[in-house]
Amino acid sequence: MARGGINKVVVQQARQALIARGENPSIDAIRIELGNTGSKTTIHRYLKELSGQQPVAAAGGLALSEVLSRMVGQLANQLQDEADLKVEQAERRFSEQREQLEAQLATTRQALAAAQQQHQIDATALAAESEKLLSTQSTLQAEQLRSASLNQSLGELQLRLADKDEQIKSLEDKHRHARDALEHYRTASREQREQEQRRHEAQLQQLQVEVRQLQQGMIVKQDELTRLHRDNERLLGEHRQASSACRAQDELLEQRDAQIQGLRTILAQAQGASEEMRRQLDVQAQRLEQQRDLCAEQARQLQQLAQQLEERDEALAQCKAQLAEVED
Repeated sequence: MARGGINKVVVQQARQALIARGENPSIDAIRIELGNTGSKTTIHRYLKELSGQQPVAAAGGLALSEVLSRMVGQLANQLQDEADLKVEQAERRFSEQREQLEAQLATTRQALAAAQQQHQIDATALAAESEKLLSTQSTLQAEQLRSASLNQSLGELQLRLADKDEQIKSLEDKHRHARDALEHYRTASREQREQEQRRHEAQLQQLQVEVRQLQQGMIVKQDELTRLHRDNERLLGEHRQASSACRAQDELLEQRDAQIQGLRTILAQAQGASEEMRRQLDVQAQRLEQQRDLCAEQARQLQQLAQQLEERDEALAQCKAQLAEVED
C-alpha cells in the first residue's frame, strides 16, 4: 500500500523491522518495506543519519565481534546504497545525454534532408535555365539568318532603285532635248514667218498652208511632249513608291536590330542567372559537406559516450563484486 510521503521515523521503523527479521536493511529493502514509496536519495539520507546516531557499542553488553559485524554490515549497506545512488545518477545523466544527442541527430538529419531537397530543386532550376538558354540561342540564330536575308533584299532593292534613277535621268534628258528642239523649231518658225511676211503677198497662201502644216507638226510634237510628261510623272511615282519601300525596309531592319539587341540582353541575363545558380549550388554543396562532417563528429561523440558507459558499467560490476566479497 503506497503512502503519501516518508520521514525519518518511518524509515527508522522499517529499518528496525528488517533487522528484527534478520534481513539486510538496504535502500531497496526499506523502500519495499515502505510500500515502494519515497525516493532512494531521501531513504539514503535518513539511513545515513540513523547510522550516525548508532553507538559504537550498543547497550554496552554486546561482544566486540557482534559490534564489528554490525559495523561491517552498516558499511556494506552504505557502500551498496552509495553505489546504487551513483548508478542511478549515472543512468539519469546518460539518459539525458542520449536524449540530447538523439534530438541533435534528428535535427541534423532534418537539416540534411532539407539540404538534399534544396540541392535537387537547384539542380532542376539549373536544368530549366540551361534549356531556356539553348532556346534563346536558337532564336538568336534564326533572327540573325532573317537579318542577313533582309540585308540581301535591301541590296537588291537599292540596285533596282539605282536602275530607276538611271531611267528617270534618261527620260529627263530626252525631255530636255525635246524641249530644246521645240524651242529651236519655234525660233526658226518665227524667223521664217518674219521672212515670209516681207515677201510678196502672193506667197501668203502658201505660207498659210505651211503654217497650218507647221501647226499640225507642233500639235504632234505637243502630243509627244504630253506623253513624255506622263511617262515622267509615272516614273516619278514609281520612284516615290520605291523610296517608300526602301524606307519601310530600313525601318524593318532597325526593328530587327532592336529585337536582336533585346535577345542579346536576355541571353546575357540568362547567362548571369545561370552563373548565380551555379554559385548557389556550390554554396549548398559546401553546407551539405559541413553538415555531414558535423554528423560524423556527433556520431563519434556518441560512440565515445557509449564506450564511457561501458567502462562505467564495468567499474560498477567491479564495485559490486568487491561489495559481494566484503559481504562474504
